[in-house]
Amino acid sequence: MTKHRIYSMSFASVYPHYVAKAEKKGRTRAEVDEIIRWLTGYSQQELDKQIDRETDFETFLAEAPQPNPARSLIKGVVCGIRVEKVEEPTMREIRYLDKLIDELARGKAMDKILRSETAK
Repeated sequence: MTKHRIYSMSFASVYPHYVAKAEKKGRTRAEVDEIIRWLTGYSQQELDKQIDRETDFETFLAEAPQPNPARSLIKGVVCGIRVEKVEEPTMREIRYLDKLIDELARGKAMDKILRSETAK
């Protein structure tokens, strides 16, 4: 089985698209970074380092220091695909991130995006 081409793309090449999508809807780069840090457990310094190194998406996710256990609460459709039904683990993580960025761009409150206990 061949891997999807996004796995070998650098995270740094996709990151500006996440930021642009958010900023186009009045959100900020800081909010995008907060979402990525929440999902992966990277510190801001570690995230910046991964971007500077142009780490590929697969490695970026594999090296995530502490994937948030609440990420399994992320549900919904991205690109016509239900994220909770994606079986391949790396692709599921990518879809989680896509879904969170979509929610940000749609104006959802950060506490709801980050599935905080107080947002329930």
